Amino acid sequence: MGFSISVEGGQGEATIKLVGELDAAAAPQFKEAIEKLAVDKPQRLILHMDQLEFMASAGLRVLIFARQKMGADVSLYVIGSRGPVLNTLKMSGFHHSVYLQDTYAPE
Repeated sequence: MGFSISVEGGQGEATIKLVGELDAAAAPQFKEAIEKLAVDKPQRLILHMDQLEFMASAGLRVLIFARQKMGADVSLYVIGSRGPVLNTLKMSGFHHSVYLQDTYAPE
């Protein structure tokens, strides 16, 4: 399976939908999307991961980059992560710096 990303921005929110396998080859595409969205300084970054089947350490590094690039004032939501992706988030401790939710509900 490949990787696809879709990005939407506006009204203080930025939304990224990740599908497939986020490996070292796909990570630069994800990082580029984060960099572009950071310019607009959203209040919330919503990452839909319900269709993300795999995330390599390179993908995790981009998530950490996103947390740093967006800044502490930005709420970061990880929506629908499951299986190996959720395990990676929990094993790394990254789940402590985001809102993990099954469906998006701003806090």
